[in-house]
Amino acid sequence: MNFTREAQVIQDILSKKEKEDKYSGIVFIKHKNKVLYSSTRGYANRTWNIKNDLSTKFRIGSISKLFTAVAILKLVEEKNINLHDNIHTYLNLYDSKISEDVTIYHLLTHTSGIGDYYDEMNSTDDDWFELWRKKPIYTVRNLRDYYEMFKEKEPIFKAGEKFHYSGAGYILLGMLIEKITKKRYDYYIKEVVFDKIGLENTKFIDNEGVEKGVADGYEPDFDDAGKVTTWKKNIFTMTPLPASDGGATSTAEDLVKFSRALRNNELLNEKYTKLILEPKVLDQDSNGFKEYTWKYSFANWFLLEDDKIVRYGHTGEEFGVSARLYYYPEKDIDVVLLGNLGFCTGSIGWKVHDLIVGRM
Repeated sequence: MNFTREAQVIQDILSKKEKEDKYSGIVFIKHKNKVLYSSTRGYANRTWNIKNDLSTKFRIGSISKLFTAVAILKLVEEKNINLHDNIHTYLNLYDSKISEDVTIYHLLTHTSGIGDYYDEMNSTDDDWFELWRKKPIYTVRNLRDYYEMFKEKEPIFKAGEKFHYSGAGYILLGMLIEKITKKRYDYYIKEVVFDKIGLENTKFIDNEGVEKGVADGYEPDFDDAGKVTTWKKNIFTMTPLPASDGGATSTAEDLVKFSRALRNNELLNEKYTKLILEPKVLDQDSNGFKEYTWKYSFANWFLLEDDKIVRYGHTGEEFGVSARLYYYPEKDIDVVLLGNLGFCTGSIGWKVHDLIVGRM
C-alpha cells in the first residue's frame, strides 16, 4: 500500500499542531506487517526535556474498557456467568438504587440506565473538578470506592431502553470479575490478557509508583492571546489508580498487538470474538455524525456506511491523557494515537480517518 501522500499530509498537520503546543504524543499506522506512518511529538517529561518516542508508555483512558469486556466474555465462555444474568445475582447491590432489571449485557453495552459517578455525556470540566473537591481524588483506591460514589444515584432510564455511556457500568463489571475469580481486577486482566499475548509494556500503574518510560500528563495554561504560558501536571485531575472503566498504560505497538490478537481469536474463541466485534446498539447521540451510523458493542464503537463496518475501536480521554485505538477492516489498517496532552488526539484522528477512507 502506497501511503506517501497521506503520510506527508499527517506530517504537516502534526508539525503545525506541535508548534502550537496542541499535540504531544504518538501517531502510529500499520497495514498488515508494514508501518505506513509513525511519528512522535512533544515531551514525555517537560522538566527534563525528555521527548516522546515509540517506546513511551501512555495512559490510555477508556480504551482499557476493552480489557474489561474481554475478561467478562472469557468468564462467559468458561460458563462462569451468562450475559443475560442480572448483576444483582452476583453482587450485593441491595444498598443501591440500581435496578434489578440490569443485566451484564446492559452494562457491557452502556444500556443499563444506572446513575454514574461522573456523567461524561452531560457534564463539564467544572463538574469534574467539583466532584473531586468533595471527595479528594487520591482517596479512590479500589472499585468499591467508585461504587460508593454512584450507588445512590437515581436511574436515568429503564434498563435496555437506549445507549448512554457509563463508566459506572464498567466499574460494576470489574466488581463482577473480582467476585467470580476471587482475584483483584488488575491481576486477572494481567493473567488473561496481558500475559496471554505478551503485552510486556501494558500495565496498571499507580500514579504514585515509579515506572520507567511512562509519559507525564500535562495541561496548559493560556494567556489572553491563546499562547501557552505555563504547563501543569495532571496529578490532581487524573484518577490515581486504573480501574475497570479505564486507565491502563500501554504503547502503540502493544495496542496494535492486542487488537490483532483479539480479532484473531487469541483471547477468546471464535464465537465470542465474533460477538465482541459485532455492532449491537445504536448510539443515538452520535448517530449521523460525519454521515455514519454509530453503534456500540462491548467496549467497541462502530462506524457503519450502508451497513458496512468502516471502522471500530475505542477512545480514551482524561486531563493530560488522550488516546485512540482504531481498526479499518476493509483496509486492514490499525491506527493508534496516544497523547499526554488532554484531548489532543481527536482532531488528528479524524484527519487520519479521512485520509484512510479517501475523504481528503
